[in-house]
Amino acid sequence: MNQELRMKIINVCTKKIVDKGDNVGLSFYAFFANKNDDPESLMQVATWWIQTHKLDHFVKASIIKSIVEKSL
Repeated sequence: MNQELRMKIINVCTKKIVDKGDNVGLSFYAFFANKNDDPESLMQVATWWIQTHKLDHFVKASIIKSIVEKSL
């Protein structure tokens, strides 16, 4: 994933944690609008989530944020 996507993921995770607490779970769809207006980025994140890290559908935002921060 590119740097812009990584920062977007970190920002979304941070906001969700602040708004809903440490136990909030996310799917990779949380980083995109409800319509498929950026299929290339969606596939990058989906590949990272499913194939690279073999994550479940919903994962705690704090875990996702930590994984992404380590890759910066």
